[in-house]
Amino acid sequence: MRKKQLLFVTYHNEKFGEGFSYAIDLAKAMNEGISVLMIYKRKVMEKIGDMMTVVAFAEADEHKTAREMIAEDYRSNQESYDARVSSLKQKCQSAGIPIDFNAAAADIVSAIKNILRQNTSIDMVLLSPSITGDGAVKARELNRLVRTASRPVVTMAKGVYAA
Repeated sequence: MRKKQLLFVTYHNEKFGEGFSYAIDLAKAMNEGISVLMIYKRKVMEKIGDMMTVVAFAEADEHKTAREMIAEDYRSNQESYDARVSSLKQKCQSAGIPIDFNAAAADIVSAIKNILRQNTSIDMVLLSPSITGDGAVKARELNRLVRTASRPVVTMAKGVYAA
């Protein structure tokens, strides 16, 4: 039988600090592993701006420049992903917790539901502070996730620090 897992959901560009430390502590206490779901999210206007720039170069017969811009974007995203995965693996190995990774570019609710269908050993969903903070996930989406996930959904708030 596979070991039970917590599903830790975070954005790929989040500073992991408190959120992942809590996930490790919770996994230790519950004697479970961690499955990390990294959500890729770029601002719509940023995407449109990048695509318009690439199209402008392509229209000016600068196809090589357009290709280089697209390749650089993919390369920088992959390096960021690899560095974060390596950092998280190291933290879990030092704590003696098994870990696996998934990535998605879909909306949060759809990505979580998809992972839960694929991985039946997940028994809890843990949303990082960046997912629930600053209105990243609307209350309606969060309620829909809680109703349809068929597993407990735990949210975390960002830590408050005194100056």
